[in-house]
Amino acid sequence: MNPIESTSPQRLTDRKRVAIVDAAIEEFLAAGYDATSMDRIAARANVSKRTVYNHFPSKEALFAAILHQLWDASQSGAAPAYRADQPLRAQLLDLLGRKLKLLNDESFLALARVAIAAGIHSPERARDMVAKLGEREEDLTVWIRAAAADGRLKTDDPFFAALQLQALVKAFAFWPQVTMGQPTLGEKERKRVAEEAADMFLARFG
Repeated sequence: MNPIESTSPQRLTDRKRVAIVDAAIEEFLAAGYDATSMDRIAARANVSKRTVYNHFPSKEALFAAILHQLWDASQSGAAPAYRADQPLRAQLLDLLGRKLKLLNDESFLALARVAIAAGIHSPERARDMVAKLGEREEDLTVWIRAAAADGRLKTDDPFFAALQLQALVKAFAFWPQVTMGQPTLGEKERKRVAEEAADMFLARFG
């Protein structure tokens, strides 16, 4: 069998998925969440509506996949795992630096505005979006759970602790940009936010 022939279907499927995601991003940004439909996404991607649903069972699932993809694209390699032989502060700063890199991405912030506007008009939809995004546990939660299991952090609720830590970061690097149009943080500002958040977190849970 020709190796090119054997790989073409899979590559075609991948190309269609990329086209669908790209089209969805354009539609969500141009029309907002409510006005965007799977029909419009299919037309912009030049694929059938059935093809869109073969990849994504719902508009909510597609939107969550886009946000996850932006997260993955903003990172270089897999998230660093908890290391028992490394200082907590250095590990935490590494993780927060990755988070701040995502929050500095204009595409992510633009789509966050779309999601927030959609959620304001429909609290039930907002809950669905949060549930979709929560299907994949965040790096910070995983790291905090491991550090707590190793006895180096004091918390019996890693998810709650991770939310508190993210709130410290997003107060400077997400909410002002999304809700008030403030510019994204520069490198020096991001470093300060990460260091202050890490120190406050470790003072409480370390």
